Amino acid sequence: MAQIEAFWKSGTGVPPVGSTDHGRDARATRPVALGEAGLDRFHLPKDQAEADKIFGWQRAAFAAQLEIARRLGCPLVVHSRGAFRECVEMIDASGCDWTKVVFHCFTEGAAEMAELARRGGYGSFTGVLTYKNADAVRAAAKAQGLARLMIETDAPYLTPMPHRGKPNEPAFVRHTAEFAAALFGVSYDELAATTTASAQKFFGL
Repeated sequence: MAQIEAFWKSGTGVPPVGSTDHGRDARATRPVALGEAGLDRFHLPKDQAEADKIFGWQRAAFAAQLEIARRLGCPLVVHSRGAFRECVEMIDASGCDWTKVVFHCFTEGAAEMAELARRGGYGSFTGVLTYKNADAVRAAAKAQGLARLMIETDAPYLTPMPHRGKPNEPAFVRHTAEFAAALFGVSYDELAATTTASAQKFFGL
């Protein structure tokens, strides 16, 4: 934990793109968030005892990560798969600032989004938003509202239509953005400007 805190506070020592100075100086880039951190039931073994043991390890790791986020006061990117309620409960108990919490690759519904929103947290949306069977995810995006919307790639996974089935790449986020613009009834440029501003504000960019 001490190493992570020191790393965060001192910067990574990676110079800006194009710089020939590879030393640690005031221009060194710094991390913008901690994560992904969270809980995932998807790949747990079928044996219940073994699954409970592994999930317990996940909970212990997440608790330690939440403590780091609380102490640093930094943005936290949460990975939650089949464990939304447990993630929310652990974040509640951690004392982390919910306004600095984003559930990445949000695939829950409007009710779960309401739980985040009333705490001040965010959800970020991937190409899943474009899938035919993702009505609940679209309802969640609408529930969060355009003003707080963030989108992402999760590359190489969750490729948006019309490239679903192929490896995802950052350039494909445009398709998610175009779909979201239609969903919210705004122009692509307005959607892009709003989501960019939301991400910049959240991550302090």
